[in-house]
Amino acid sequence: MIKKSEPVSCAEVRDIISKLDEEQRESERAKRVLAYTKKFTSLSSEDAAKLRSELGELGLLKLKAEHIIKLIDIMPRDEEDIRKIFVDISLDQNEISQILETVKKYI
Repeated sequence: MIKKSEPVSCAEVRDIISKLDEEQRESERAKRVLAYTKKFTSLSSEDAAKLRSELGELGLLKLKAEHIIKLIDIMPRDEEDIRKIFVDISLDQNEISQILETVKKYI
């Protein structure tokens, strides 16, 4: 039964899996998820949490929890990457610059 639903980054997923008991960690699903997160995640879970906090503190109303997680997982390097994430939302140049400056601290 699902008790709570909250978006988490791949780095945080890697940390969650490492805290499972051995039997759960050795399941085929956990192994595949862990392999995926290792392949596509460059941040530690601590850095991901810090970046999540910093992006949240920007105070951008258009920036929802789901968007923050996408930013952390993708780690956009330029405006075009950010625009691909926010296809359904129009961000002004100032908002894009704030996001890029924050993300670039962790690249």
